[in-house]
Amino acid sequence: MRDELKDIWPEIEWIEDADLREKTYQTWEYALEQSVLSPDDLTVIPFTLLFKDCQVTFMEHKRAVVHIAVDSARAMQRFFGDKLPIDMDTLIAGAILIDVGKLIEYVMQDGQAVVGKTGKLLRHPFSGVALAMRFDVPPEICHMIASHSGEGNLGKRTVESLIVHHADFMSFEPFKPDTLKI
Repeated sequence: MRDELKDIWPEIEWIEDADLREKTYQTWEYALEQSVLSPDDLTVIPFTLLFKDCQVTFMEHKRAVVHIAVDSARAMQRFFGDKLPIDMDTLIAGAILIDVGKLIEYVMQDGQAVVGKTGKLLRHPFSGVALAMRFDVPPEICHMIASHSGEGNLGKRTVESLIVHHADFMSFEPFKPDTLKI
């Protein structure tokens, strides 16, 4: 499982803290063990089920979010320096883990990913936090999982969470059917 995970998630190796990197791997491995989805499925299923005929895969979206977040954070560090501290390991691990709950939210039906009973009752920010807490992922990262989507709009977000939240929506909004395309 670890080798398959490394193939689809090379960005996990960007996490410098060995303990946090291991907890990130363990969370994803456990989620895959609990899921009907395989690592290969993640490279073909759509990243969202909120609109029809989404052509972007789960892993294309997920990896783009990590890269957008890291690039954004580096630009912010370059311009703001010590005025805006950003913990890059927290940012990277959070970006990698924000959608881990989708692995138990989705089920396969007639060869298509659909939201199952668990997903209808517990959206992925909630199940993702539960998965991460099982492996003692730090609360700063659990906060990012919990607050990355619309559910987080009612609370405050950390700097890392804000960056990842916007990176996630930058990789989501342009694909919505109602987005103006000229």
